[in-house]
Parts: sequence; structure tokens; C-alpha cells
Amino acid sequence: MHETRTYPEGVPSWIDIEQPDLPAAMAFYGGLFGWSFESAEGPHGDSAYVVARHDGREAAGLAAHDASLGASPTWNTYIAVTDAEAAARRVVEAGGTVRMGPIEAGRAGRTVLAIDPAGAAFRLWEAGTRPGVQAVNEPGAWNFAYLQTTDAAEPAFYSRVFGWEFADLGFSTLVRAPGYGDHLAATADPHIRERQAGVATPQGFEDAIAWLAPPPADEPSQWHISFTVADRDDAAATAERLGGRVLSSIDTDWTRDAVIRDPQGGRFTASQFVPPAR
Repeated sequence: MHETRTYPEGVPSWIDIEQPDLPAAMAFYGGLFGWSFESAEGPHGDSAYVVARHDGREAAGLAAHDASLGASPTWNTYIAVTDAEAAARRVVEAGGTVRMGPIEAGRAGRTVLAIDPAGAAFRLWEAGTRPGVQAVNEPGAWNFAYLQTTDAAEPAFYSRVFGWEFADLGFSTLVRAPGYGDHLAATADPHIRERQAGVATPQGFEDAIAWLAPPPADEPSQWHISFTVADRDDAAATAERLGGRVLSSIDTDWTRDAVIRDPQGGRFTASQFVPPAR
């Protein structure tokens, strides 16, 4: 049995993607990550929505999307809020835009579609019966969200809306939600600090919720997600066998990453954790 993972306000809590061919999307991601699927309540009552499960736990959402609308499939990052209306007002007051919402997703919760001042779309999630992703940080599950932007004003916007802190670690900029580590230690991850100390993570990493990074060349500001995989090269080969395409690969001090585009255009990173030797 796993304790239900809950998300304080300001922590990314859910991910989903809308694709024109939902069965094909299920076949790709199920084949890549070993997910199973069940019908569920989504943010649009007139669209099919399934929840992916990893080892029985909620891992992500997949939704049907009308291809005639023209938008490319994109993995959406949802940020937990306790009051959707109040959070939407903060978005606008800080210079962002509310495109739609709050939208009811049945008993599961409510969402708001928002855009930050640099044009990166994100969503708010006021949880009902669906608190958020339950399978995280293990092969086949969500790992991190990335705010990809070159706009120097972006940190100020998110700090004002969610209270985030940004720490330049030299090799990258870490996004922290102060107090999140305390929440995890008191709930779903009581040994988080001991485990992180064992691999010498940067100070304050228990509060980590995202990374700030530049977008790919010639692309606008956007949110991007990564999934943990046991072996980057195996995951990349599997994705290509299933009809996806590997766009790039990189080795860092902590990870071996491959940026992959699924057969319908959705882009994500497959990330293998390889901590440096102590």
C-alpha cells in the first residue's frame, strides 16, 4: 500500500496531453512506460479522457483532441492551488493571462488554463478526488517539470503567484517551493532528506519542484516535462520502434537524457538518473 501523495499550493501536481488519436497515444505510452489505462473525468466533459496507471498508481492523463483545431499536442503541467478563482486572480495581477476556467472536471477537481507573461501555457489544479500524480521519480513515471524560457522576468511572475524561489546552481537553475520538503517528510516520503543526502544533492533540493532552462533553438517559452527511465538508450530505442523520434540526447553530471517526440508530435524528455560518484 502507498500513502496518498498530496501537493501543497504552488507545487506541480498533474500532467496530461491531448492527442487527435487517443487509442494510438495509449499504445505508444503504454508500450514505452508500461502504463495501463482507465476512463476518467477530464477537464472537458465532451472529450474522452483516460488516466494512465503505473503499477496501479495514477501517472498521467491522456485526452482526445480535435485535430482540426490545429494545435500541436503538448504535455500540460498543472500547478496545485487551494482556490482556483483566487489563484487565477493572482495570475492576472502578476501580468499573466487566464485563457479559460475554472473548468469542472467532475468530482476530480477544477482547472484553469493560464499563460505567463512570456507566453508559456500552464494550468492550475484545485484538487477534488484527484490529488495529483501518485507514481513519481521511478522508471516509467513523471520526474520533473521544466520552465523553458529566456525571459529574465519569468522568475518574478512565478514568485509572485506561487511564492517560488530560484537558485542558480551553476549548471542549472533550480525552482523551489519553500516547505515542500517538510510536507513530503511528514506525508508520502518520510526519508526524503536521508535519501538525498546519500547522493549529495544540492542544498535545499528537498523543496525542488522544477528547473528553469532555455527553450530549444527558435522555440518560444514553454513548459516541458521529463519521465524517469531505467536506461536512456533502451527507452529511446523503444520510442522509435513505437513510432516516436529521438530529437536529441545529452549526458549531464546527474542524468542521461533524450528528448523524444511521440508519433503525434508531443515532446518530452526520457531521463536516466546517474548521480556522480562521491
